[in-house]
Amino acid sequence: MSATNREVILGIGGGIAAYKSADLLRRLQDFGFDVTVVPTPASLNFVGAATWEALSGHPVTTQVWENVHEVRHIKLGKNADYFIIAPATADLIARLAIGRADDLLTNLVLASEARKMVVPAMHPSMWRNAATQANVATLRARGFLVMEPDTGRLTGEDFGPGRFPETQKIIENFLGFIGIEQDLAGKQVLVTAGGTREAIDPVRFIGNKSSGKQGIAIAKAAKRRGAHVKVVVANVLVQEIPGIELIHVESADQMLEALLANFDSCDILVMAAAVADAKPTIQANEKIKKNSFTQIDLVPNPDLLAVLKDKKGGQIMVGFAAETSDLIASAEKKMDAKGLDLIYVNDVSGGAIFGEDQTEGMIILKNGEVVANGKISKDTLANSLLDYALKQLG
Repeated sequence: MSATNREVILGIGGGIAAYKSADLLRRLQDFGFDVTVVPTPASLNFVGAATWEALSGHPVTTQVWENVHEVRHIKLGKNADYFIIAPATADLIARLAIGRADDLLTNLVLASEARKMVVPAMHPSMWRNAATQANVATLRARGFLVMEPDTGRLTGEDFGPGRFPETQKIIENFLGFIGIEQDLAGKQVLVTAGGTREAIDPVRFIGNKSSGKQGIAIAKAAKRRGAHVKVVVANVLVQEIPGIELIHVESADQMLEALLANFDSCDILVMAAAVADAKPTIQANEKIKKNSFTQIDLVPNPDLLAVLKDKKGGQIMVGFAAETSDLIASAEKKMDAKGLDLIYVNDVSGGAIFGEDQTEGMIILKNGEVVANGKISKDTLANSLLDYALKQLG
């Protein structure tokens, strides 16, 4: 699977297990998928549209007649790479099997050629019914992955097959179904994340708005694709990520020291951190009193990428540019000056992008190609950048 194929339609059927799909949505996002939720009208009796919109960051509609001008039953179907229908009730499975198109979700299923996975959840008697089993067999014959439901207690005292599977089990089946490649296996990926801080005195500093979300997203994506990952994190709240080595720093000088110690062994370097351009010439050992706080003399920080450019061997170097004007020209100038193989540039006017879960900008490649991205999740961008880096690494 190409890591750029990250768009998932999460269909929600009208069963009590609908609330469990909120966790499934979150875990899919953790794996870098951009999820649009399409609930059936009946499912809104269990979980409302506002919940799905808040969790997914996308508008939610259930009927073809809503937002007709967008032609959502065609538009969403074309954009989707995968469908997960969870929970799928006996009624929804029946409608899918006979090709009904009486709500937005069933319209999408018919209109899209994307791969589809179904997660049944219903009463044991309904699951064992010959009609349901025949419908499941029909969907499987058409290429759907239909999971077997778990066996356990359902609502009331009922017990048997029909229980909604645990999220981790669904994720494992889904990843196996779509075939995520370990295309970074054996590769060393070094990432910077967060924003450096330059101390003025023990309580004040020069800093920036970077949250570290993009760098952490890149690190997690690289780990999932098989890489050995180290992250130089500057002032990020994350203290531990399973399977990823974190190197905590505060200032630009400390970040440079960590990079120099690890750069030679990496195959791909992704400089997602926001590094302060300057620092105070003198760091006061005691808090400067308000009436004495009149002037700060600055000296430039070392240019981290310029230093690494001189040490570059066969590494692929990926940079970021946060600009407010002349985005492409500014990014291309930075790419040439710092020896980058590709760069991602976005417009941060008014503080946009910083701290958000989504981003919008352009990937510029060494050959001059410009790949514009609309508003996408930072997880989706992470995989796109790794795709391009891997291609250039060969």
